[in-house]
Order: sequence, then C-alpha cells, then structure tokens
Amino acid sequence: MIKITDTVKHLIIINVLFFVATYVFKDQIYDLLAMHYPANPLFKPWQILTHMFMHGNVSHILFNMIGLWMFGSTVEQMIGRNNFLILYFIAGIGAVLFSVGIDYYQFTAVYNKLIDIGVSPEGIQAIFDTNRASDQILDSIPKEELAFMYSKYHTSLVGASGALYGVMIAFGVLLPKAKMGLMFLPIMIESRIFIPLILLYDMSFGVFRVGDNIGHFAHVGGAIFGFIVIWYMKQKYLRRRK
Repeated sequence: MIKITDTVKHLIIINVLFFVATYVFKDQIYDLLAMHYPANPLFKPWQILTHMFMHGNVSHILFNMIGLWMFGSTVEQMIGRNNFLILYFIAGIGAVLFSVGIDYYQFTAVYNKLIDIGVSPEGIQAIFDTNRASDQILDSIPKEELAFMYSKYHTSLVGASGALYGVMIAFGVLLPKAKMGLMFLPIMIESRIFIPLILLYDMSFGVFRVGDNIGHFAHVGGAIFGFIVIWYMKQKYLRRRK
C-alpha cells in the first residue's frame, strides 16, 4: 500500500472540493474556471491555472486522483514538497500552453482559409455563433475543417491530467526500472518502456484527431514539461554531489 504524502493529499482534497463545487454552481463555474480557447470571450487568464482543478465527471477525477496518489506520493518522497509543487504546476501549465499552441496552429490555418476566400471576421464569428456556413464556403473548405475550428473555439479544457503526466514522467526518470501496468490488466512493464508507449498512444490519437474528448496533446505537453523539470532537478542534484 502506497502511503499518501501530505502535498498529494492536499492536492486531492482541493480537486475534490472543486469537483463538488461544479454540482453546486454547474455551468457558471465551468465558464469561469475551465480553460477556454483564447479567442473565445469566456477566456480569462487565470484559467491557465484553475483548469487543473476542474474535472468533467466522476471517472475523470477518480482516475486522475488515483494516478496522483500512486505516482505523486513516490515522487514527492524522492524530491521533496517544494520541488514536487514546482514540477506539478509547471507540468500542468505547460500542458495547457502546449495544447492551446497546437490548437492555435490548426485553428489559424482554417481561419486564414476563410479570410482568403473573402469571408469577413464578422462572417467567421457568425459561424462560431450558429455553427452554420453558406454553400459557397462549404464549396471551398471541407465541412470537417469548419467543424474542427468550431469545436476548438467552443471546447474548454479541464483536468489535472497534464500535471499528472508530468509527475508520471518524473516517476519514470527517477525509477526507470519500476514495474508499471494498466489497471485491470495483469501486465507489468518497466516504466522506461511503459511511459513512452503511453505517450506514443496520446501523440497518435492527437495527430489523427480521434474524437474521444480527451486532451491528448495536453498529456504530451505535460510530459514534455515534466521531463524538462525533473531532468533539471536531477542534474542540479548531481552537480551538488560532485
């Protein structure tokens, strides 16, 4: 049984309190605290941080908190409370910036196509508001691309998954030979193999735009920033020992 550390326990409590609040305030709290696309009027700067404590449903928060307990407690014991918090928040913020950056690149490509065929910014906003486009627009731009742009404009990001991926990467760097496995499957693989496989899965689903309502690029971004942080901390520790 993995003993839960204080910082991980407090993070879980905060996440649960936010989740309970969503049942009290419903859509209002999602509008205020979930991460919206920057072009959306609902976007506010603090959402870059607050989205990390929001979750969509019971299974979403349950699996994230189980992962935080399993990996986070071990990582916190190894690097300490302050370093763990630095890792957690940099990975979480990095995850959403990476994901929004990818979305911006794809979103802008479609937006510029609309401008090139003569659609005004007001006309594009009308598409966002109504999810409808004229036949002339549909003749020039595939319906799937317009649907993708509309989805990115209106979809909000929530969850601690990006921060969790950063913690999971740190676990793999610190304990590369530790055995890991998927829940409900009796297959255990060393973390140095298991984690890259998970990231390959997320990257593949993100690139091919699989419509499963999961922020795959946020997972990848959290892992990238988590690796940078834990690599820096490890190098700093090694330099001190020398």
